[in-house]
Amino acid sequence: MEIKLGEKIRSLRKQKNISQEVLAQVLGVTFQAVSKWETGAAMPDVTMIPAIASFFEVSTDELFSFNLLELEEKVMKICSDAAEFRFSDPAKSEAMLREGLKQYPGNDIILNNLLYTMQSPDRSEEVITVCKSILEVTKEDDVKYDVLRILAKTYHEMGQQALVGPTLEEIPEIYFSKLELAAKYLEGKEALDAASTQAMLSRDDLLDMVSRMSQLYREQGNKEKAADYANLTRKIYALFEGRTDMFDYHRGRQQEWLSENMWPRLEE
Repeated sequence: MEIKLGEKIRSLRKQKNISQEVLAQVLGVTFQAVSKWETGAAMPDVTMIPAIASFFEVSTDELFSFNLLELEEKVMKICSDAAEFRFSDPAKSEAMLREGLKQYPGNDIILNNLLYTMQSPDRSEEVITVCKSILEVTKEDDVKYDVLRILAKTYHEMGQQALVGPTLEEIPEIYFSKLELAAKYLEGKEALDAASTQAMLSRDDLLDMVSRMSQLYREQGNKEKAADYANLTRKIYALFEGRTDMFDYHRGRQQEWLSENMWPRLEE
């Protein structure tokens, strides 16, 4: 697919009746950079795409003049293929997504998937930058709320607790999901697939909360309660181990639920 991003930027700039110098000042780049974009001699850095789209008040899709249906199908294929390696080979998954961004720069769905491959603590600042760039342009609620969740988690891991609460406040409290309703009210394979996926997600949420309770009791010095909930975590995990009728990517999180040197500390 030929991307004529430079021509689109030039057209949008002229519609706003502003010079290259003014656009460059707004974006924090040189007017020579803008000139190179418009002539096709260079492409904007991927991190600039959300800002450019936001300034011209267009979506990133419109900025690249993509057919939306074609874009959605290709983007989902890129993300689906990369997700297969999310836990087994995060570096490969990230490389696949970054290749996708070369074809669809600034795409919020690919960027959202990219965040899942950037989980090491030394990349927290990079994660925050990507989160903020997505939030500037995304029009998809599911993307927005997932990014806010990741952003709050990252702030927490960095010890920036003052930023966690305000971030979480932007996420609405919802007590049901589309998958849950599909499982209840659809029929046949559609209902079964929805139930299977929702069961997997509910299982993961339950394991998250029970293991978190163990951690919090441990931090409070209540070793008995901590051990009780740690043991419950292991029992819940064991109930689902080896299930073949549920999507089973939870193996990638086994260490998160069952390790953290939890057991030696609890047995002291």
